[in-house]
Amino acid sequence: MTRARDEAPDQYFTERPRSRSARRELRFLYRGEMLSFVVDSGVFAAHGLDPGTALLIENLAVGRSDRVLEVGCGWGAVGIAAARSARDGTVVMTDINHRAARLAQLNLMRNDVRNATVLTGPLFEPVGDGRFDLIATNPPYRAGRELVLRLLEDAPAHLTPAGRLLLVGKGSQGIRFYQAWLAEHWAPNVRVAARGSGYRVLEATLPPAPRATPRRPARRRG
Repeated sequence: MTRARDEAPDQYFTERPRSRSARRELRFLYRGEMLSFVVDSGVFAAHGLDPGTALLIENLAVGRSDRVLEVGCGWGAVGIAAARSARDGTVVMTDINHRAARLAQLNLMRNDVRNATVLTGPLFEPVGDGRFDLIATNPPYRAGRELVLRLLEDAPAHLTPAGRLLLVGKGSQGIRFYQAWLAEHWAPNVRVAARGSGYRVLEATLPPAPRATPRRPARRRG
């Protein structure tokens, strides 16, 4: 029997999921602190923290005063962990999925996180010209290579000069392709920061800006 269209499962990058809400609670330990979350159907990792996101969280290396952006925040695991480390900094979390954004906002309140905000919209659109010390993302690979490449192409314009991008993915999601793409376009500033459960966390940093050659003072004649 074929499911009716309005009963079909949503993709997690759907702007407005139509699947019936089925909320549940989960918790995980982050640096000695138990964090509490509400998750729901129609969003990424609706049944719990996935191994790729867990690996990304373990390798954030956020500075206390960093300004952090999470692109595709889902229900907020990465952004909230980053906010716990950047206690004197700020975190911005974005997602095109309205249900995910509402959950992330709820989870900020559940964990008493006051240095983070949630914005709704695709990729970098919600942050305008904002620049960040760290951009962290577990991209919506199922949305297609074109969208993921757009994210990677646009990321440098949203990084501070010493900023970095952290990207997690696995072989079946094409992470080796994206690693090669980053090595070509950000070369040689990309490395594998971590591996685990078939996933890789890639770290890419911008090349240093070329130094201006100082002008020599004109020699006086006579």
